[in-house]
Amino acid sequence: MLDNRPSLPPEIARRRTFAIISHPDAGKTTLTEKFLLYGGAIQMAGQVRAKGEARRTRSDFMQMEKDRGISVSASAMSFDFGKFRFNLVDTPGHSDFSEDTYRTLTAVDAAVMVIDGAKGVESQTQKLFEVCRLRDLPILTFCNKMDREARDTFEIIDEIQENLAIDVTPASWPIGMGRDFLGCYDMLNDRLELMDRADRNKVAESISLEGLDDPRMADHIPAALLAQLREEVEMARELLPTLDPQSVLEGHMTPIWFGSAINSFGVKELMQGIGTFGPEPQVQKATPREIAPEETKVAGFVFKVQANMDPKHRDRVAFVRLASGHFERGMKLTHVRTKKPMAITNPVLFLAADRELAEEAWAGDIIGIPNHGQLRIGDTLTEGEMLKVSGIPSFAPELLQTVRAGDPMKAKHLEKALMQFAEEGAAKVFKPMIGSGFIVGVVGALQFEVLGSRIELEYGLPVRFDASQFTSARWVHGPKEAVEKFSQANKQHISYDHDGDVVYLTRLQWDIDRVERDYPDITLSATKEMMV
Repeated sequence: MLDNRPSLPPEIARRRTFAIISHPDAGKTTLTEKFLLYGGAIQMAGQVRAKGEARRTRSDFMQMEKDRGISVSASAMSFDFGKFRFNLVDTPGHSDFSEDTYRTLTAVDAAVMVIDGAKGVESQTQKLFEVCRLRDLPILTFCNKMDREARDTFEIIDEIQENLAIDVTPASWPIGMGRDFLGCYDMLNDRLELMDRADRNKVAESISLEGLDDPRMADHIPAALLAQLREEVEMARELLPTLDPQSVLEGHMTPIWFGSAINSFGVKELMQGIGTFGPEPQVQKATPREIAPEETKVAGFVFKVQANMDPKHRDRVAFVRLASGHFERGMKLTHVRTKKPMAITNPVLFLAADRELAEEAWAGDIIGIPNHGQLRIGDTLTEGEMLKVSGIPSFAPELLQTVRAGDPMKAKHLEKALMQFAEEGAAKVFKPMIGSGFIVGVVGALQFEVLGSRIELEYGLPVRFDASQFTSARWVHGPKEAVEKFSQANKQHISYDHDGDVVYLTRLQWDIDRVERDYPDITLSATKEMMV
């Protein structure tokens, strides 16, 4: 972080764009709901495992998410909190959707890591954390479910420090846990925050104190818990580093808040923390130069495409993160890949699943642009300058299956549906050089189910997935003649992805080693930049 950057225009400086990362079931969707509740975006938070249609959570809109109670697609939401404008990008926590999540993390400036007080750091949290690390994203931590039996506070902090190699500093300290959980002591402001168990959607009282020795604390906390709290906070202040805002912005330190999202407890303090310690919109890496948020010309990039968000109108919405400038509805932007101008007439802002027309947006905001397939993941839109945002990865799929339409007469329709999902980034679709049919590649097994159910719901096509003889896919790079010669010699292994790039499908690691040995001028790679 350079400190000599100009200060941002106030409208941009008040934006905080962040994602929530966690292991499935740590309570991320519930926390998102409470954010919206405090942001005034919804009146009553829905519980994830709701009964019937009455209280569905507001941020899950795909049929499968509603049936299963998991978030599959990353949704984006904007709302105001105090003087800040929060842009929250929800990411699927389920490990089978990791690719969508990795791409989402390229569009945010910070991450809020949610961990379960009983389970600590879990495998998926660790993976996502590593992606944040690669991008040096600032991280704020929320330790959830303190109203259930949780682990010792020092143990949780130690585990984060050891597993994730990051300094942890407590912003609040829990008082009791499980049934005895009373609330937290706010270490940044010397306040007592008490939880109201009677009404979950009401914020309980907060009491300002003159430090831990304030006699009034005894009015609210039983003696045994109070003694324990005083001892623990004193130890924490001596043993753990104090909060250094600069270190947080550089991604070396994470402040941790304790609470219970379902009881709306600790959430408001976390939100204030995001406003105070979270970063303003950051510089975006691009070629041939970086894009700074304070530039007056608009630039933005597509990090996610969601097809059929509204099943009634086969629409596709491209989620665009604005990297610079002040966008106004009706603007003409250049679509860098095709070099064609696009008039953005009906951009939308998301308030959970409700959309409204966006009259304007600023650097840091996320807007949806409905389109009919022109926009793909990795595309850059600018006011004319040929910039390309870089670093949005596409990973080689780890699971491959062949797919056929239940009705052979509908093969054409199936092709259309598959291409749609390929451009959305939901799956890789390969058309083999020899033979008919398609091979679909995904990162996690659950994605086959999601694809099958979406193709049936959105296109009315029952499909069948069968095991494929291939186990992995590699993109083929090299001089044109070499690639052609290689393709002709290995026809039964060659297919094309939806961009028409040559892909080598392999059965064994041995196939890959053989190619490296016999074709020195060909390289096989497991990722490709989502660029043209």
